[in-house]
Amino acid sequence: MNRRVGLWGRRVGLLLGAYGALALLVAGCGAVETATADIPVQDATLVAAGEVVYQAECAACHGTDLRGTDEGPSQLSELYVPSHHSDAAFLLAIKTGSPEHHWRFGDMEPIEGLDDDDIAALTAYVREVQRIEGFEPYPP
Repeated sequence: MNRRVGLWGRRVGLLLGAYGALALLVAGCGAVETATADIPVQDATLVAAGEVVYQAECAACHGTDLRGTDEGPSQLSELYVPSHHSDAAFLLAIKTGSPEHHWRFGDMEPIEGLDDDDIAALTAYVREVQRIEGFEPYPP
């Protein structure tokens, strides 16, 4: 009888230890922290041009500091890591708009008058700020 309890206790202990180690590993990997390492340094000329476009076209809803307003979400949210919202997603949202998802701000309308170069510059600006500032947890 004692032998069975001893074996069972050791198995439970090993299982709990394995779950604990896994939990520490997952917690230590922090997707928000490592996401900025995935963003390369952006071209300074593009970033400067992109800031001008961003402030003129995006800041009213997404905030002058990219942290959002009551009209639109923060572009520093972990939802905007490149692995979840790629640069192509920015292009698509700007050109065709974006239906409401993740947030409760309503649909985003397309932004008229921006060409592919403007959008590339704007995206470089957003990615550079994300790289420098890091990401905020979702939900805020």
